[in-house]
Amino acid sequence: MPDVITDELDLGAIFAENADTSVYFPVFCGSNGWWGELLGGDGVVTDKLIISPECQMMVIRAAKHPSPRGPNQLLAAEIYPASGFFKKMNSSIATVSDMLATDAGTILALFSGKNQNQFVNILESTGNSYLGCIGRY
Repeated sequence: MPDVITDELDLGAIFAENADTSVYFPVFCGSNGWWGELLGGDGVVTDKLIISPECQMMVIRAAKHPSPRGPNQLLAAEIYPASGFFKKMNSSIATVSDMLATDAGTILALFSGKNQNQFVNILESTGNSYLGCIGRY
């Protein structure tokens, strides 16, 4: 039977209790930075369900017990707001899924793409930082 979590989401505790569980996390239109909790954590996005134009359900599983994954990767990066990166990046490599400005003047961005190596090469060639892959769907 599914559980509903109304408190702060602690993926580490959830996966420690039941490693093969799936967490369905709603992401609403305009909810910036929802993916930040997954960076460096134990959870990875393994699927995405479109509920409505305003809501998607991200299926999160423990990194140790992921289910079969699709070809799309969710790639996180810290980028400087300069045109060089955006001129080199094109939609065949990755598209922006979410962006969040920081106090340091950089942008934390979530991209969806199929080729992690191409994405990292463009990031490094433009002086930006790759933060990691938070899953596939």
